[in-house]
Amino acid sequence: MSEENWIKPSEKPPKLKTSEWPLLLKDYERLNSRSNHFTPIVAGSSPLNRNIKDYISAGFINLDKPANPSSHEVVSWIKRILRVPKTGHSGTLDPKVSGCLIVCIDRATRLVKSQQSAGKEYVCVFKLHGSVESKRKVYFMLFCFCLLLALERLTGALFQRPPLISAVKRQLRIRTVYENKLLEYDEERNMGVFIVKCEAGTYVRTLCVHLGYILGVGGVMQELRRIRSGHTSEKDNMVTMHDVMDAQWLYDNCQDESYLRYVISPLEKLLVGMKRIVVKDSAVNAICYGAKILLPGILKYESGIELNDDVVVMSTKGEAVCLGIALMTSSTIAGCDHGVVAKIKRVIMERDVYPRRWCLGPVAMKKKQMIKAGLLDEFGKPNERTPSDWHKIYINPNVKETSELENAENEKDKRNDDEEEDDGNQPAKKMKIETLQTVQNDSDDEAQLVKL
Repeated sequence: MSEENWIKPSEKPPKLKTSEWPLLLKDYERLNSRSNHFTPIVAGSSPLNRNIKDYISAGFINLDKPANPSSHEVVSWIKRILRVPKTGHSGTLDPKVSGCLIVCIDRATRLVKSQQSAGKEYVCVFKLHGSVESKRKVYFMLFCFCLLLALERLTGALFQRPPLISAVKRQLRIRTVYENKLLEYDEERNMGVFIVKCEAGTYVRTLCVHLGYILGVGGVMQELRRIRSGHTSEKDNMVTMHDVMDAQWLYDNCQDESYLRYVISPLEKLLVGMKRIVVKDSAVNAICYGAKILLPGILKYESGIELNDDVVVMSTKGEAVCLGIALMTSSTIAGCDHGVVAKIKRVIMERDVYPRRWCLGPVAMKKKQMIKAGLLDEFGKPNERTPSDWHKIYINPNVKETSELENAENEKDKRNDDEEEDDGNQPAKKMKIETLQTVQNDSDDEAQLVKL
């Protein structure tokens, strides 16, 4: 790995020119510093310098989906070509729609949900049912002005119902259209082209129908192409299915991985637009095992972090460790010494890429020795051979909690048993009272008969 793209520990803030560094390390010197001292670990690597097996399993393809096959068919073809265990896509495209389809491979499939909710951008060709009487140029200019007003009106939060032929339930829902821009209109064929920037899940076909309703002539969508999905557009290394097949063939037959590295991009490229938090190398594996993201393990953080913002936790080599939800703002991080910075949303990195840096204290080391000697079981719990001194030195908090829970459950069971006994005795008492009353009534009747 090249030393140019590797953050080193230093006593003073390093003077680096990171404006040309790749992916998540770009503009690293602009991040706010909590500490510049840490112990570097010789593990992991820069995303662009991973070995080819890890590079493929932690990558995605910005695919130019052809028309006619469905998104699921295309994804299954790529899975078969690359011979990988898992593939997924970030947002379904209809079979007749072409354009940008992000295909995530293996470990990158953990980012599918975060990319599905990202904004989309389309180029749409629409056709109006009615013709425009354009004998005079003034009428045509007036109609184009009305068309621009109609497109401007179809922005913001809109009510939409999916079309008759759709893969989702046809119920009314709200979707946001950010911008509509008319590119061209042909008066002879009554067809036009416009760009729409919208929320994920927006039906552009329904948008064209609504456009025809507003103009009073009716309209329908003729052709659609996606040009952007999230932060990835068709200008960002878009490839075709033939490129994928040729790259895999070149690697299998000539052992040339350059074409494959061109076709597949590292997953960190999808996270470039998110707020960043840099953690120490010693904290990386603990986070992969589900540990909390605490302040002592943080080196740098980005400005402008607010509560509940989505953040990406990265290593000093630019690797994405996990996605998180911020529990502290940037100003709070600067003024605190302890606390939980973010809650883990999705772990991205595999476990044990970095070595473990916990359970290295004297008690933990002694416990490992006793497990090897057979004085404790494989889970570290006492057995028949455990010495009595160990029970005095080491108190297992889990055992204490379980004993307290058992005592509480026993007390609860006793209370329930007492209540059941009380409920069972009540009808017996009622029966005794009723029998006494009947006996008294019978004795009174006999006394009256004797008097007569």
